[in-house]
Formats: sequence, structure tokens, C-alpha cells
Amino acid sequence: MPDQVTPTPPGGKKQELSMEMRLLIAFLLMGVVIFVTPYFYKPTPAPQSTTNVTPKQAEQATQPPATVTPPEAPLQNSTAQVRGDKEEAFSIETQLYHIVLSNKGAVVRSWMLKRYRDIGGKPLELVNTQALAKVAAPFSVDFPDRKPDADLNQVLWSAKPAADNLGIEYEYSDGKVTARKSFRFAKDSYLSDIHSEVAVTGATLPHVLMWRGGFGDPSVANASSVERALFYDTANAKLNFKVAKDAKDGPVSTSGAYSFAGLEDTFFTAVALPVGTGNAEMRVYSDSIPTGADQKEEPFVGVGLGGRGSNQLEFFVGPKDLDILRKVNPKLQQVIDWGWWFGWLAKPLFLALNWTNDNIAHNYGWAIVLVTIGLNMLLLPVRLFGMKSAKKMASLQPQIQTINAKYKNLGLRDPKQADKNQEVMALYKTHGVNPISSGCMPLLVQFPFFISFYTVLTVAIELRGANWLWVTDLSRPETIAIRLLPIILIATQFVQQKMTPPTPGMDPTQQKMMMIMPLALGFMFYYQSAGLVLYWLTGNLVGIVQQWFMNRATLAAVPAVVDVKPVKAKR
Repeated sequence: MPDQVTPTPPGGKKQELSMEMRLLIAFLLMGVVIFVTPYFYKPTPAPQSTTNVTPKQAEQATQPPATVTPPEAPLQNSTAQVRGDKEEAFSIETQLYHIVLSNKGAVVRSWMLKRYRDIGGKPLELVNTQALAKVAAPFSVDFPDRKPDADLNQVLWSAKPAADNLGIEYEYSDGKVTARKSFRFAKDSYLSDIHSEVAVTGATLPHVLMWRGGFGDPSVANASSVERALFYDTANAKLNFKVAKDAKDGPVSTSGAYSFAGLEDTFFTAVALPVGTGNAEMRVYSDSIPTGADQKEEPFVGVGLGGRGSNQLEFFVGPKDLDILRKVNPKLQQVIDWGWWFGWLAKPLFLALNWTNDNIAHNYGWAIVLVTIGLNMLLLPVRLFGMKSAKKMASLQPQIQTINAKYKNLGLRDPKQADKNQEVMALYKTHGVNPISSGCMPLLVQFPFFISFYTVLTVAIELRGANWLWVTDLSRPETIAIRLLPIILIATQFVQQKMTPPTPGMDPTQQKMMMIMPLALGFMFYYQSAGLVLYWLTGNLVGIVQQWFMNRATLAAVPAVVDVKPVKAKR
């Protein structure tokens, strides 16, 4: 900057400015630099912690994630060390959660759902505490590529709880590695905000936040087999799953434009919804560990979520309840797997079951009974058609036996077997009988409804803990010493089978073998949920009533058996 200005006055002589004037101009120029420069050279904003959330923002945590990518400003490294003095636990209480965090690793050691109970009647613990001695606790960090020198899952972090006790911020620095995690919860929402950043000498380091060692209700049957990693591929509009077997040889990673990704069991899920645009990464793990319900080690799936140097996640941890999921974020409704083939039918069946419970039965057991009766009445025309065809075929049984006797000495490959089949089909045509309509067709029509109802009774969290008469939980097998529903089911299956006319042409040995089917069916249902057994049992009772009316209404005369000479085999 020049220290003087020398304008040329009229007459050609230069006139120097006074010292006072030069000082005044210098101060004016300095002021211009100070106040104008920020408009052209904006400084990089300092990273903001998610713990500095106002109560109003916390209440808005149930809103869908924003579409603006948050800034990933590098952490400011400092030669000063930031760490905790001793291991400390911090508890967070909301209307829905009881959560315990630890500053050793800045992790979650307990996550309880207050409104859902375990098999012992206590608030449901979603963290497998039996696994904490073997695998890293939930929200530990993992580095798929380059790892920092410091083991961030073992060091003591500095903790700064939020003033309203609904969040906490952790920070660690050894002068080279700097890291920060923050957890923010709402008073009455299953949606939380979780932020993590890791930097080495000022450069952010991509990482994921893990949940390993099991998730959900450990008391369900075959807990390890019902826990899955899942992600929703937005580009293909498809829900994808990974199981522990996929990572048996080591962690595997997948990435893409995911609406959400995380873990699930039969009734609960923990999924992250990335904030902003761009790809998200999911890393899948397999850990052989015990649970509180079974000390035998089984492979459980785990996940790591994030994949950036600075991860900003909305995290849903809670029940797979359709109303709750829709309210929190419409995308989350996809975590309920209604089935690939008959999902179009399973969801309406669930809505019908839910409506019947809320408006008529006020009990899910009786709602199952009423909806099953309604389904059977809806399918009654198909069933009546099949019953009529079966009765017609039964009336033709003596004539069919006559034809069989006529060709009894023929081998299976004898050309005259074609003549036998032609006579049988001609008999059917004469009397207007279609063997398919009496056998396969009714079963084919009912099959989608059975599969859909099975799906509904398997995934509907509303049945978890729902009681009916002596049944304490419709989502599990009966807890009494001898399970009554499967035994009653076997009895009704025998009655219904005895009332049903035999299939024409069936060998007597085959008919005897069919009498074993009720026992096999009862054995299969003995280990199924009480709700599913109740559904099948109700269908049997309705079928018995329908068959009784059909047997009375369609009594047909039995044609006499005609003696015929047997056809000789062709040589």
C-alpha cells in the first residue's frame, strides 16, 4: 500500500499530504480490508457437534432426513491431549429407552426398550451383554482400510453430557489422532442422531460404526437364524439381506445409495438412515458367541455402518410396528418383509387382522379366529365346487373299481394301459366330473392364503405377548407342559379326513398311509407359534362343519358293480 498520494494540482506542482491526512486514509483503508474481506474470503466453518441440539430440534427428530449433505470439515488437531481420567458409565432415560454408554471406546453397553418385555417380564435388552467380553460393544469403530495408531475402542474418551440428559458428546485426541462421537435422543421417539468423526493429522479417516455380537430378543427360537443384516437398495427398490454365513471367511462390505441399512430379528430392527446424498457402506461380520438364553456358541451376524470420515446418521432402534415405522419415516415400512411371492396378499390380511382386533374382538386370538372364518367363507364357493366334484367321483368309485379289475393283470408299460385311461376319462366326461377340480384346484386357490397368513402370524409384532384363553403369547408355542392346541388340531384333522370322501382309484395301502398325515401335521405344528396353530385349527373346524353340510346335501346313489372279464396282457 503506498504511503502517500501525490496528485498534480493545477499549475503542474505536486503538493504533499499532511501526516494527519495520511493517517486518516490508512485507517480508512484498514477498515475496508477488515470489513469487506470476509464477504470474498469466507473461513471454513468449525465442525458442529450434534449434541448442541435444542429441545425443539430433538422433538423434530421423527422427521425424514434432510437431503442436504452435511459438511465434513476436518477435525482440528491439537498438541494437547483430550481423554478421560477413568472409565465412567452414563445413563440416558427417555420414555422409550434406557441406554447405558461407556467412555471406554465411547460405546453403548445396554439398550433397553421400556415398552417391550423379554420372556422374564423385564424390559427387553437389545444388546447381547454375554458377547461384550468377546466382541466390541455397539458403536465401536472399525476401519475397513487404514487404521490409526490409537485403538479408539479401548482408550478413555472425554465425556460431555448434554444439559437435558438426552445426549452426550465424546472426544479423544493424542495430538495426532483426533476423534469425536455424539449421541442425541428425543424424549418420545425411536429415532436418534449419531455423529462420528475420526482424523489423523487433520485428514479424516473413513470408518464404520459397528453393532456386533447379536441384536434383538435372544429368547426367540433359533435366535441366530432369524437375525439378519439388511439394506434397502433405492436404485433397484429392493430389500436385501445378509446372514452370518456370508461373512464366515471374514468381513464383507457392500455400498450403494441405500435408504437404510442395519440389523433385524423377527420383531425388532436397528437401522441407520444416512443424512444427505451419496453412497453409504455396510460391513457385515460373523461372530460365534453365546446369548443369555443359550450358552451354546452360534454364529451371529453383525454390521458396520457409515463409511465416511464424518458419519452423520439417523438411527432407528425399535419395533417393526407398521404404524410406528410409517410415523417415524415412511421408508422404514420396508423393513417388514411380507414375502416376495404373496406380499400383495399378506399385508391386506394383516390390516384385516389388526382392524378386527381393534374394532370387534379386542383380542388377537379371537381376531385370528374371526378372520380365519371370514377367509373360509370367502373361499366357500371354491370349496363347495371341490366337494361336489369329490362326491361325484365317490359315486363313480364302483365303476372305476370295475375298470381297474378289468385291467388288473396289466403291467405299467403295457400298451393297453392307454385303453384303461381312456375308459376312465370317458366315464368322467359322461358324468361331468373333473378330477382336477376335486383335488388340486381347491388346494391351489387356498395355498396363497395359507402362505400369506403364515407370513402375517410370523412377522406381526402385535402378536408378541398377546394372550388368548390359556395361551400367554401367540407368537410362541404354548408354555404349558402338554400343548393342547396341536393335540386338538390332530383330532380335528382325523375327523375331517374321515368325513372327506376317498379319492377314487386310490390304493387301500395309500389310504392307510394318509391316516398318518394328521400325526405328521400335529408333530410339525407342535413347535410352531400358538397363533399359527390356532389359525389352522380354526380352518379345520370350519372345514368339518362345511363337510358335514355337504355330506347331507349331496347323498348320491352308488352304482352297482358290474362283473367283467379281465383283459389279457398283450404279449
